Amino acid sequence: QVQLVESGGGLVQAGGSLRVSCVASGRTFSSYAMAWFRQAPGKEREFVATINWSGDNTYYADSVKGRFTISRDNAKNTVDLQMNSLKPEDTAVYYCAAGRSTVLLASIRRVEYWGQGTQVTVSS
Repeated sequence: QVQLVESGGGLVQAGGSLRVSCVASGRTFSSYAMAWFRQAPGKEREFVATINWSGDNTYYADSVKGRFTISRDNAKNTVDLQMNSLKPEDTAVYYCAAGRSTVLLASIRRVEYWGQGTQVTVSS
């Protein structure tokens, strides 16, 4: 069992930066691929970024590539998402996700555990 708790969301102006973090419980964190998904009002939840168990392989949605960076610290059981050059269309609830059935976790169907989400709002 893995519990995920996000933090760090908030309100930021367009062009600004924000960092959201996720801390996981459990001793098997390093065996999970981790990811961030997001869901905007009235839209389906979508993939944002993922990182493999060791942290040396990442993959991003085209919409955030070059602006967002995912990282993890297995010693601290944390995964972070650094978001730069934020746009109003990045406004959403951001969810941390974990899964072991895949090297990189880019599909909602492969997610085993979800966090409760943290709101990110980008004003224009």
